[in-house]
Amino acid sequence: MNTYQYLWRLIMYRPIRYLVNAIAWTVIYLAPIAPGLITKEFFDSLTGKSALSYGVWGLIALLMAAAIGRIMLIVIGFITDVNFRFRMGMLLRRNLLEHVLKQPGAQAIPVSPGEAISHFRDDVDQSEEAASWSVDVFGMTCFALVSGYILIRIDAQMTLLVFMPIVFVITAAQLATVRLQKYRAASREATSKVTGEISEMFGNVQAIQVAGAEKRVIARFSSFGDDRRKAMLKDRLMGELLDSVFSNSVNLGTGLILLLAGAKMRAGTFTVGDFALFVYYLTFVTQFITNVGKFITYFKQMSVSLERLTFLLQGASAKVLTMVNSLHLKAESKVAEAAVSTVPLAQEGIEMQRQSGDEREGRVKIEQGFERFNADMSQQKEGFEREFAVGEKLEGQFNHEDQIAASLQSLDVNGLSYAYSDTGRGISDIHFSLKRGSFTVITGTIGSGKTTLIRSLLGLLPKGEGTIAWNGVPVEDPGTFFTPPRSAYTAQVPRLYSDTLRNNILLGQAEQGDSLQLALHAAVMEFDVAQLPGGLDTVIGPRGVKLSGGQAQRTAAARMLVRDAELYVFDDLSSALDVETEQKLWERMFERRSDATCLVVSHRKTALTRADHIIVMKEGRMEAEGNSEELLRKSTTFRELWYGDERPSS
Repeated sequence: MNTYQYLWRLIMYRPIRYLVNAIAWTVIYLAPIAPGLITKEFFDSLTGKSALSYGVWGLIALLMAAAIGRIMLIVIGFITDVNFRFRMGMLLRRNLLEHVLKQPGAQAIPVSPGEAISHFRDDVDQSEEAASWSVDVFGMTCFALVSGYILIRIDAQMTLLVFMPIVFVITAAQLATVRLQKYRAASREATSKVTGEISEMFGNVQAIQVAGAEKRVIARFSSFGDDRRKAMLKDRLMGELLDSVFSNSVNLGTGLILLLAGAKMRAGTFTVGDFALFVYYLTFVTQFITNVGKFITYFKQMSVSLERLTFLLQGASAKVLTMVNSLHLKAESKVAEAAVSTVPLAQEGIEMQRQSGDEREGRVKIEQGFERFNADMSQQKEGFEREFAVGEKLEGQFNHEDQIAASLQSLDVNGLSYAYSDTGRGISDIHFSLKRGSFTVITGTIGSGKTTLIRSLLGLLPKGEGTIAWNGVPVEDPGTFFTPPRSAYTAQVPRLYSDTLRNNILLGQAEQGDSLQLALHAAVMEFDVAQLPGGLDTVIGPRGVKLSGGQAQRTAAARMLVRDAELYVFDDLSSALDVETEQKLWERMFERRSDATCLVVSHRKTALTRADHIIVMKEGRMEAEGNSEELLRKSTTFRELWYGDERPSS
């Protein structure tokens, strides 16, 4: 998708809103036509050559009315622009975020979080800026055509000198396109490196201090900052150079007009009113020239933004960015989505997408289903309140049915394999089954593939070979499927944020009843919370630097346990816990959910002793499986792990 197609698809996201916005701003830019003609008549009336008989005060009243009218039009224009422009930016961010969230965790974004923020913020802003300025260019072009017609009728030679700088400006901007793109791309890349480095520094404060690497890190950051300064200086200098070309070309035209106007006025072929009209329109012609130049600049910068946003898609079509999706700005849209499963046509579209991969055709079917559903609802219900009540009732029924269907009875993994492209290592031909209420532990030496197995199962790595079946039904998209309420997961390294402890646990989930307190109790976290200065409202710092390793892991456990799930997956959760705390955690968890199904990565005796079933991994394969007693007899690797804790340290 090239830049022209990108701009067109953004415009067509809400064509009616864009059209209304374009009409509003076209009227705004055409509004000075009338005051210009009134100004001409005003000065001509002073010399007795006016064609109107309103008098001086009448003309002044008309000018004031025109000014007030234009102010009101501008207010309307800002309303229409905001309604279109920010929806466009929201759509880009929504689609980009949806695509990122659907990717396997290991491949979600190809850049650091700081750089990703730069893409989401700056590149989206640049895209909506270019689309918004297209409205201005259209409106001022209309003004240029109308004013040009009026001025040509007065004096064609003078008119040509007014508009001649436009050609010069456009030519200069086109010649500067390649260099402008180069400088803007370098500026964005340098900014991304700086924001990425800031993110890394804040996220690794302890590691930097322990290694005594403060000076090296600061020197690296200073280097990035210096590179950014140079890149932005070039970018800004090029922008200012173009602005200078725009403004000076207009000043040159103004000087020529003054010289010619003086000669024509002495000859009697040019009135004072004509001169006033030319000068009045020249101000807006200057804006037109500047806006054309700015739009060309923004459009070229938009191509850089498109390239950077497409990079985040990692091979997916750039059309993903501009796919038409609801922004959920109205409550009634939720009703339709809650009951969409009742529409056969929408189901057909979903099935079509799943089987054929034809996103476009399936989307058409789904949209038709939405339209038919809305039409049926409109005919059968009276008023939005009644419609919303019915929607809530349907939503409750469907959610109940979904929960019944999602209740875990068995999870079967057959032939699961995954290999990292850079090393070729990974896991191969993994087979196991989990039953409801079971406690299964995956163990093995470092590098044996334990975490890779978990991440492959949950869809956090790209899908490899093998099948995963939930209650006998194949799971086609593990990354989407294995989320609450089906499963909850805590990673080997907890992902904590510089926010309050409460928000780190809830992560946007509404606090219902005593669910948070129960989760804290199950995670053996209640004593720690009581010791914190602000309790649950204590800000824990970037990546939880204010917490100990054990507190960070138990915070991650509480985050998982506050979400009732059918399957709980722990990746070496207890590595930073003492034996007593770990024992309490498992006991409390099963006190709260006696039928909880757990899949745990661990080499600790506390977990291995409790396990119903143990899988021993070695070099990416299952070396052995069984309970602890069986494995102590038949597995050398397991015996080494079992007795390893009791060996004296050297």
